Amino acid sequence: MTNHTHGHGTGPCATCPIRRSANLLKLGVSMENWDYAVALAGNPNVGKSTVFNALTGLRQHTGNWAGKTVTRAEGGFEFSGKRFKIVDLPGTYSLLATSPDEEVARDFILFGRPDVTVVVVDATRLERNLNLALQIVEITERMVICLNLIDQARRMGLQVDDRGLARDLGVPVVPVSARYAQGLQPLLQAISDVATGQTVCRPNRIPDPPALKGPVNQLVAMLQEAFPYLPNPRWVALRLLDGDERIIEAVKKREFGALATEPNQKEAA
Repeated sequence: MTNHTHGHGTGPCATCPIRRSANLLKLGVSMENWDYAVALAGNPNVGKSTVFNALTGLRQHTGNWAGKTVTRAEGGFEFSGKRFKIVDLPGTYSLLATSPDEEVARDFILFGRPDVTVVVVDATRLERNLNLALQIVEITERMVICLNLIDQARRMGLQVDDRGLARDLGVPVVPVSARYAQGLQPLLQAISDVATGQTVCRPNRIPDPPALKGPVNQLVAMLQEAFPYLPNPRWVALRLLDGDERIIEAVKKREFGALATEPNQKEAA
């Protein structure tokens, strides 16, 4: 397999399938016999499990994340001749890693580099749910918003402008009622399109304030030197500047090292 770079040095880049498979394996997720990895994220009580069940049917199993008591559910589906493994991340309100659940979700999206992260939001409580979506959009460009409970929103007389939301966020937004299996086909199509590159997301990220640009760039350069394969050094730099104790500790202990290094030959084989 030829090395694939994005103009930032030699060796496999963080977005190569070989890189992602190796990192996913380190996180305990095997991609053997699967074409694409899909992460399912969302706040608690947004119907994420219902979406997971609707997409996977009975093809699922549960276990624990390596070294943690946090439960992990995995399942899969086939679409357009491709096999998608879907990993149901713990329900969290943020990715600031103040709990084991948040740490698992953050590490999986940041280091696992899933082909698509589906963020399930409650159409009746968008203002509450978009905080997590905006945090995830800072980490990954491969994202689909699953606007769940759209039937309930309509019954409440709420009109959600999904097209406007997609335009504002720069990622696909699909209205769904997972409980009644409505909107699943467009959701599967959106997941497939992002995974295969048919749809290229252009997320609208919050720009760094002018005063932060220098420090962020400086930290990014240092992080890239220390961890050449760190998938998103800018996000890590911002967390460091924000005083995120968990990220500071991870850098000090070089925890990122195991997940942000070149895969060895055995893993790459």
